[in-house]
Amino acid sequence: MRTLQLKIALILMGSIVAVVFVATAVTALVLNSGELTRLVGPMARHIAMTREFLDATNGGTKPPPPREPRNEIVDTPPAEVLLPDLTAALQAALTREDVTGAVRVTQAPGDAQPVAALQLDDARWVLFSFPQAPPPPTQLVIALGAWLVLVVIGVVGVALVMARRVTRPFAILEGAIASVGPDGVLPHTPEVGSGEARQTAASLNRLSDRVRAAMESRMRLVAAAGHDLRTPMTRMRLRAEFLNEEERAAWLNDLDELEAIADSAIRLVREEGAGDDAVPVELDAVLRECISELSEAGLPVEAGTLAPAQVVAGPLALKRALRNLLTNAATHGGGGNATLTTEGELVRLTITDTGPGIPEAMLDQVFEPFFRANPGRTQTVKGAGLGLAIAKEIVERFGGTISIRNRPGGGLEQVVTLRLA
Repeated sequence: MRTLQLKIALILMGSIVAVVFVATAVTALVLNSGELTRLVGPMARHIAMTREFLDATNGGTKPPPPREPRNEIVDTPPAEVLLPDLTAALQAALTREDVTGAVRVTQAPGDAQPVAALQLDDARWVLFSFPQAPPPPTQLVIALGAWLVLVVIGVVGVALVMARRVTRPFAILEGAIASVGPDGVLPHTPEVGSGEARQTAASLNRLSDRVRAAMESRMRLVAAAGHDLRTPMTRMRLRAEFLNEEERAAWLNDLDELEAIADSAIRLVREEGAGDDAVPVELDAVLRECISELSEAGLPVEAGTLAPAQVVAGPLALKRALRNLLTNAATHGGGGNATLTTEGELVRLTITDTGPGIPEAMLDQVFEPFFRANPGRTQTVKGAGLGLAIAKEIVERFGGTISIRNRPGGGLEQVVTLRLA
């Protein structure tokens, strides 16, 4: 989001600053466009006064004034490069001053000082040094620089404010997505700010209500189905008692599996709807307890290196998740080995087995409810296929992550990462 704000701000700043610079350039061009008029006006008045003086001097009424640089009378005009623009402008200015006579403005190659020549009535030419364009006043340069700096600062401030306003709805979306809980429900977003921000927040809240209603409806449906299955299964158990020994054992075996599926479905729904019951828990102690219980039940699980680690979680829920993972390694992987290590602020539980593993194409599905890598194994291994789904739900509810991958030497590696208390 910060990147988007920066891009929009840069676009606005670049556009407005470019306009400011163009305006400044146009202003400078306009100021320089009157240079000829500013130059030839004083020059024309200077020549007019000099012409009057020469006329009076030729009549013998006034003494000649001190000669100015290049102010001299010659028989022929300088054979230098003619400057047509200045010549035309000076001729027009002299006409306005009622001065007649041909005018030439020339400049020698390499000479920075142009020369104006006016033809007198006796066919001679009087030469004048043409003034150079005066530099802009220092006050004007300072004022123009201050104006430009102030405009740029104002533009930057406005651009940043506008960028923040424009990207506010995206920030709301980003915050809402980042705050989605393990249950997949969006939290309530305050409907404040600009119109766009309020509309975005309102849309997110409506979406959150619909998702929450759908999740609750799904949980009620699964829980009701699991609960309602108990009544017909109880009747089926009673009827199985009237069957012969061989058929009764098969019926009871199938009923046990159906009951396990119903119980697992109910436990999954309970885990999804469970509240926050997190307290400090000694993870290594809980893990040892689970391994001891499963070993007494005849499952091949053992403990490796178990580093002391305390996490924040629900004791019963965490124990259920660990038991499911260890049972999965013992029943489907031929035996499990659990190790516990700490890395900075994290604790990592690794459970390995020596089983056949899972096809790589199916690894992304292992946490889906009722997933089985080999459906044919249901005849030999009891289970509903919900153990990993329940474990994932519990681990993520307490801010952890869980992953499964195939080991290079064979078997699976189940990794649980939790934050230390």
